Amino acid sequence: MSDAFAQALAVPGLWVMLVTCFVAGLVYGFAGFGSALVFMPVGAIFLPVQTSIAAFSLCSLASVFTVLPRAVTEVNRRNTVLMVGAALPAVAVGLWVLKQADMTLLRWTVVSVATVTLAALVTGWRYRAEPGPGMRIAVAGATGFVGGATGLLGPVLILFQLAGQDTVARSRATILVFLTLTTVLLLPLMALQGLLTAAAIPLGLLMLLPYGLGTKVGQALFRPAREEGYRVVAYLIIATAIVLGLPVWD
Repeated sequence: MSDAFAQALAVPGLWVMLVTCFVAGLVYGFAGFGSALVFMPVGAIFLPVQTSIAAFSLCSLASVFTVLPRAVTEVNRRNTVLMVGAALPAVAVGLWVLKQADMTLLRWTVVSVATVTLAALVTGWRYRAEPGPGMRIAVAGATGFVGGATGLLGPVLILFQLAGQDTVARSRATILVFLTLTTVLLLPLMALQGLLTAAAIPLGLLMLLPYGLGTKVGQALFRPAREEGYRVVAYLIIATAIVLGLPVWD
């Protein structure tokens, strides 16, 4: 294990990824979403996409202790459990796609999904109808598939939730609880498919502390009454990560 940590410490761009993890945690604790949108485009510069996903999923376990306890009191637990359960089979399919796909194509997919999601959020698209169980299951399935294949669990759910009529606090809490629980349950699925590798585990553990610290700071900054402010900050950081993660910089 000491050799594995030594190799992790020697990974090119490690300090950039550690700082990015802190910023990703900050956004997650503040806005309730966007951590993978911040980290994955940057992580994919220095690591294979599979390793980036596995390491970041592992470090995201910090959210269970830092931001989940407060958020879980603000959600509709029945709907959230339904969606988490519907997402898991689709995650497994997405992980299989991840193992088969071309790495450059996956990197462009990560950037493209992040860009489309950001554009939809910025334009302020909304729907009026109250979603039923069928729609929630469909959204959760799409969320799980995209998350397994690209490491971006959030985009589909973020668009669905923020385009609805829930309050800022309820939307943030719902997204946060769903993403945290699904990420935790994603880890054994990754292990079963051989994606939680000896290279990813020490990296994930190294990133655990800066990510957890970022979520605590972000949660302390969140104020439900300042909806526009928190959205704008999150959008700007996500946009920066998208630009930095473009494969053309290679």
